[in-house]
Amino acid sequence: MGTVVAPLAYGGSVTLWAYMAQAAHVIFEKHDHYQKQTQRNRLYIHGANGKLMLSVPVKHLGKEGHQHYKDVEIDNSFLWQGQHWKSLEAAYRSSPYFEYYENEIAFLYQERFTHLYALNTAFFQVLKSLIGLSFEVSFTQLYEKEATHQDIRPLQEVKKNQAVAEVVYTQVFENKNGFIPNLSVLDLLFNQGPESLHLLKNCALPKKV
Repeated sequence: MGTVVAPLAYGGSVTLWAYMAQAAHVIFEKHDHYQKQTQRNRLYIHGANGKLMLSVPVKHLGKEGHQHYKDVEIDNSFLWQGQHWKSLEAAYRSSPYFEYYENEIAFLYQERFTHLYALNTAFFQVLKSLIGLSFEVSFTQLYEKEATHQDIRPLQEVKKNQAVAEVVYTQVFENKNGFIPNLSVLDLLFNQGPESLHLLKNCALPKKV
């Protein structure tokens, strides 16, 4: 696969990372408007009771209109970082690879980020390094509704987009809850470790995004 235009997500789903892993060049969208209920500020993990959503609180403009994603501020009046980290620990402390990656991931929940785009950029850089990916990265210079390269931006729509890459692996609470597909790539990383790279690069991608 050549170039894809991708959303910059909070962690990002397994399917999103599968597309990026199989691309030579990823262009991240930087000039779109912020929308609620997307992967921009939500990730999903497999907890003891099933699928669990972790959401970064953001400051909204209210009736003043839309704001650009890159300008969205995190509402740090909520103690979200500690809550998210405790949830990750509870879900993955017993996973095979949590202890190998926890220090790098924990940093993201200790550093105080003021803007969502900055948090997600840092998250992406850490995950790209831990997974072992080496594709070229750039950012859009303006917003184009119709992308000139393969457009995987719709993957950020959590509820509307049902495209799922065929990545199957063993999950911590699978015996209790069954396998849950397309969670945060953190779920894959903590459960599969170095094997995550192979799974992402060689899985079957959805026929349509």
